[in-house]
Amino acid sequence: MNAREDMLRLIAPIAGRVRLMLSRAIVNLVSDEPQAQELQIDLLADETHDAVERLQDYGFTSVPHAGAEALVGFVGGLRSHGVVIAVGDRRYRLRGLEAGEVAMHDDLGNVVKLGRNELTIEGVAKVRVIAPIAVIEADDVRLGGDGGAAVARVGDDVNLTTGKIISGSAKVTAA
Repeated sequence: MNAREDMLRLIAPIAGRVRLMLSRAIVNLVSDEPQAQELQIDLLADETHDAVERLQDYGFTSVPHAGAEALVGFVGGLRSHGVVIAVGDRRYRLRGLEAGEVAMHDDLGNVVKLGRNELTIEGVAKVRVIAPIAVIEADDVRLGGDGGAAVARVGDDVNLTTGKIISGSAKVTAA
């Protein structure tokens, strides 16, 4: 045997582990009850792994649909110890963002978007704010959309006969 063949024979096990360190996978099932979310995933042909822990960014969580794609890392290249690093689902990917914009979204069309010129919250059914105190500080509040009539605020003078605001602010309108 020559030196090259000896080297290849020596590094073959390491090279195999390196090749197996990262893999794409398809999500089959999700268990959201454990301390760390666990997924059942399909990797290579006939390679299914159960209870693979999924790492999630602090403050953000999701429960992916079956069929979502995952990137799995195998510590030390050992296929017995996988960790799901990322999950994406191109079926529901939000499109059309500008460079620098950030959004959270789901498969139904609910969106929280930090846009270049505005923060947008879109709820397909209802948006609920739950808090002991909710404060909106704005120079212009438009309830129900643009073009509405002025709405009296506490302390505004209102002609009770005509319902017209006599003095106060026109900062709040309602369509």
